[in-house]
Amino acid sequence: MFTKHVFLTSSIPYLQMKGYLTIGLLVLSNIFMTLAWYGHLKFKELKWFENAGLISIVLLSWGLALFEYCFQVPANKIGYQGNGGPFSLLQLKIIQEVITLIVFVIFSMLFFKNESLRWNHIIGFILLILAVYFIFKK
Repeated sequence: MFTKHVFLTSSIPYLQMKGYLTIGLLVLSNIFMTLAWYGHLKFKELKWFENAGLISIVLLSWGLALFEYCFQVPANKIGYQGNGGPFSLLQLKIIQEVITLIVFVIFSMLFFKNESLRWNHIIGFILLILAVYFIFKK
């Protein structure tokens, strides 16, 4: 009982923990989302998947997307201010978008060697970082 009371009265570390948990779950969610949306473009190189039809690809992607939702929904529930989390709805969305782009860039550079990161992409990312700054500015 005493430790519960101490835990609840020190809300800043608790909110930070919820923030880190939210971001971690969003990263996991976006890994599965990226695999579901774009991974199938590389799956055809695998021997067991080379002759898969569109229905098989859709079902595999849907199966991967299920795991995306298994992480995305709890992340939003834990992180949302209305549920005791540290983030507003707009903040959750912008965090998710930035994570999506970071995961996508890493994924594309690892698995799609013919894709390149150009100067205009870097400027776009800088603008997104500025968007994050302004969304979180009070």
